[in-house]
Amino acid sequence: MTRSLAILMFDDVEVLDACGPFEVFSVANRITTRDGGDPAFDVVLVGVDEEPVRARGGMRIAVDTTIADNRRFDVVLVPGGVVDDVPVAAVTWIESRSAAAEVTASVCTGVFLLAAAGVLDERPVTTHWEDIDELRRSFPNLDVREQVRFIDHGDVATSAGISAGLDLALHLVGRLVSADVATRTARQMQYEWTP
Repeated sequence: MTRSLAILMFDDVEVLDACGPFEVFSVANRITTRDGGDPAFDVVLVGVDEEPVRARGGMRIAVDTTIADNRRFDVVLVPGGVVDDVPVAAVTWIESRSAAAEVTASVCTGVFLLAAAGVLDERPVTTHWEDIDELRRSFPNLDVREQVRFIDHGDVATSAGISAGLDLALHLVGRLVSADVATRTARQMQYEWTP
């Protein structure tokens, strides 16, 4: 079964936060189709508008659709970056899409957007080590954990910073597709990963 997967894109998104998981899901698709099956994921980059986003460091990335697209996604992934100026409409999009998603996940400071959207509850969350204190100050009701790569509660998952998004994405491949496909994806990427 091919799952629809949206990655929210915005100006000043952290490149590896968004493109690292994209690569994991893309390579997982190569593995499943090489095995004669369907792609595991239909990955869609969702922008605030139709313009390419300018990621941190200046990389320009085109989007496939916008937050005006009303389709349902099985997986919603919110990367981090500079999230202070992400429009309220994008936060509203996270809230509405997460209600119907099988899993809503964040990488790094993307957790701030999940919190602003009301997606998080009393269950533990994490983020980049540099942003732990700010997350606690901004959302004092959150149970913020340190020194973990990611936390998965089934319907909500959060990861620590930047490269930890690769670990979370591989974990999601293992959970949603199979442990074998996740292991082979990591091997294909030559990424040292311990499930």
